[in-house]
Amino acid sequence: MLLPLPLSNLVFPPINGLEEMPTWKSLYPCPGLILIPHSAICLGVIANCFEGGVQLGSCEIPSGCVMKCPHPLNLFQLQDAAAAVSTKPAKRYPLALWIAILGLIMLVGVYIFSLSLKQNGMLFGLMQANMIEKEREKPCHDPRIPDAEIPYVHYPTPNTYDREECACTGVRFFAILSMQRSGSGWVETLLNSHPNISSNGEIFSVKERRSNVTAITKTLDKLYNLDWYSSAAKNECTAAVGLKWMLNQGLMKHHQEMVKYFNRRGVSAIFLLRKNLLQRYVSILANAHDSAMKQLNGTHKAHVHSKDEAEILAQYKPTIDRKMLITELKRSDKLASDALVNFKNTRHIVLYYEDVVRNRTKLMDVLDFLRMPERKLSSRHVKIHTKQLCDHIDNWADVSNALMGTRFESFLNGSSR
Repeated sequence: MLLPLPLSNLVFPPINGLEEMPTWKSLYPCPGLILIPHSAICLGVIANCFEGGVQLGSCEIPSGCVMKCPHPLNLFQLQDAAAAVSTKPAKRYPLALWIAILGLIMLVGVYIFSLSLKQNGMLFGLMQANMIEKEREKPCHDPRIPDAEIPYVHYPTPNTYDREECACTGVRFFAILSMQRSGSGWVETLLNSHPNISSNGEIFSVKERRSNVTAITKTLDKLYNLDWYSSAAKNECTAAVGLKWMLNQGLMKHHQEMVKYFNRRGVSAIFLLRKNLLQRYVSILANAHDSAMKQLNGTHKAHVHSKDEAEILAQYKPTIDRKMLITELKRSDKLASDALVNFKNTRHIVLYYEDVVRNRTKLMDVLDFLRMPERKLSSRHVKIHTKQLCDHIDNWADVSNALMGTRFESFLNGSSR
């Protein structure tokens, strides 16, 4: 009777005088197995075989074999030897080697990450180049437009009307990014006095339009396709279309998606911020008071068009909670700073309310940014708070003491930091 035994870890040395003879394993290979008699096993088994064979497991065993066993070993002795080989302790590596391997893995990871960032930058460059090439192929393409400007010139095809003779009038997309009570309403009316500019107001003040990214992009797509109707909408020959968008109306919450949208659709950002955050805070409190009291004949007006109305609203002097003042100023400052950082990779311009008040020609920078011809701009808005800041705050002494020695101290004299 022949029995198979796994011997994958054993090596059988040649027998003296029989070195030239093939072992059973070399005569008929069967990985990890060797045939043995029921009572003994041979080292370097020699076999003289005849033709023909029978199947046993996965090995074909030649029939008519004569087993020669010069040096028999007890089967249990051989099994003990195999067990001793298989239980040999694993080689241990020093701690320093493991640390070196870990460091190498980290370096490779950093390298792969840097390649990914570079690839993303190259991908954006390829997208821009592809956009330029597609624009050149359009029938309305103006060869006078520089390559750098092509991604920001569009030819919308509205669903609600036909642009007719203005179909090949290029349109710039823009968004005025601002904060409440920072002069955005006033600046928007100035821009809307230009015959070629349509800024459609604070569209995302309606919560449903900013409920998620899909709702936001759907609204923007409708606006930039010239299908958005408002009192600011111009005729078919509008050359720049946009909106007024507050930072806290979904813009910062979804800033990553919006940066991608701006770059993909070629939207230019106009930042309008306020340097003196204390003056802004006074305006916020005064506007909230009028919203509750409706001081102008039972109606609330965030903006007024006459000096008489402005004087009525300016009579209210808020009492500021000095404990909350620093927190509020820091929050506003951080919101504006974060917005500038988050949108730094978009095409944008930064405008400050105080600079426009002192010098209206700052708006010419905006017209140049939008590539619009210079025009005299006008607005019916009347400034409400025109006196010294101390005359518009009821507890001025408390506010002054709270800000003295802080980074907001310069706000007290009406200036910025």
